[in-house]
Amino acid sequence: MSDIIRRDPRAEWIARNRLHPLHAAMQPAQHSWMGPNGVIRKNPHGIGFIGPNGIKRIDRSGAQQGGATKRTAAVEVQLPLHQVPAPAHYICVVPDMVGGRLSSHDRDLLGLARQLAGSDGAVLAVVFGEHKESAFATAGVDRLLVLEGEEFSGYAPEQRVQGLRAVDNQFSPRHWLLPDSRSGGGELGRRFAAALGERPATRVWQVKDQECIGRAGAGLQDLARPVARLILAAAECAEPVSETRHEALPVELSTTVARSLSRIEDLGAVAVDPAAIPMAEAEFIFSGGNGVKDWGLFHRTAEALGATEGASRVAVDDGFMARDRQVGASGTWVTARVYVAVGISGAIQHLQGIGACDKVVAINLDPGCDMIKRADLSVIGESAEILQALIEAVEAYRNDAKRDAA
Repeated sequence: MSDIIRRDPRAEWIARNRLHPLHAAMQPAQHSWMGPNGVIRKNPHGIGFIGPNGIKRIDRSGAQQGGATKRTAAVEVQLPLHQVPAPAHYICVVPDMVGGRLSSHDRDLLGLARQLAGSDGAVLAVVFGEHKESAFATAGVDRLLVLEGEEFSGYAPEQRVQGLRAVDNQFSPRHWLLPDSRSGGGELGRRFAAALGERPATRVWQVKDQECIGRAGAGLQDLARPVARLILAAAECAEPVSETRHEALPVELSTTVARSLSRIEDLGAVAVDPAAIPMAEAEFIFSGGNGVKDWGLFHRTAEALGATEGASRVAVDDGFMARDRQVGASGTWVTARVYVAVGISGAIQHLQGIGACDKVVAINLDPGCDMIKRADLSVIGESAEILQALIEAVEAYRNDAKRDAA
């Protein structure tokens, strides 16, 4: 064979043409980039990525084996165990736990706590009520304290402050870290700071050289100050823990949390029409594509599930869904906790738009399509039959719940 390197003029033209539908696919894989807060982000899932501890990431897409349609079996990597038998100090983290699970913001916060703890300190995560998270160990948690009880459920910031004060009295942590978010961490952190008489460092996006650097001046300026005891950190404040696993040992309070005289009455969640939720803010999206043949059944299924409807570009172009419902790089980038793709093959632009979704469920006839490779759970079959069975299952579940309540 000749050693002459052959060029592909058409591929080079597509790579230069930003308007071409295959332009994104022709771009080189990005292994690191700068986030909106100036923090260099790395892609630990990139092919051949080697972390700081020398651990090589496994390619789960089948690209290294040359299989375009065959998904390889996942190989478990045993991360080194980090243990702190007798912590010299604690770094307390109060994650938002939206939906009962750690969010990407929470994981960034735990990464910052891991940096502040050092080798002899322990990261103590304080969680209110029941949760569904099973990955505290790989997120960097050395000790886990769950404050359960009716008094902590719902919107109860005053009672939660009492719980945090009890934790502060028992463990005397060196630093407190809370997410500066609209999901509850920002308000709880400010209330807790007032109760402790501490001046918190807010909107912190970097901790370096014993200084907290936070946003100020409507986000146009940086404000540096010595590391505060109570830090309200923004997203991307640090790299999440990915190279070690931790014990996540359960601990308990030695005293009972005093009940506060609540001046706030929680009347429960307000019912919201899923169709009125913007796509970028929806947590549960039910999306349809070219494989959907019965759109009436699709709408009934989305209503039964209480999900926000989305669509692929093909479905929008064919007039089955409105343009503001389009998901993908050419539509709306979504960050749903659950994304269900019905009859969507998985064009590169669509996969880019759902890249930040936590769990992806695919319903498709083609077991080798790209959406099946991306999905965490796949259902192979005719979409109409599956959607009808899904509606029946939801109705049966609700009827059983009503009987149990009666």
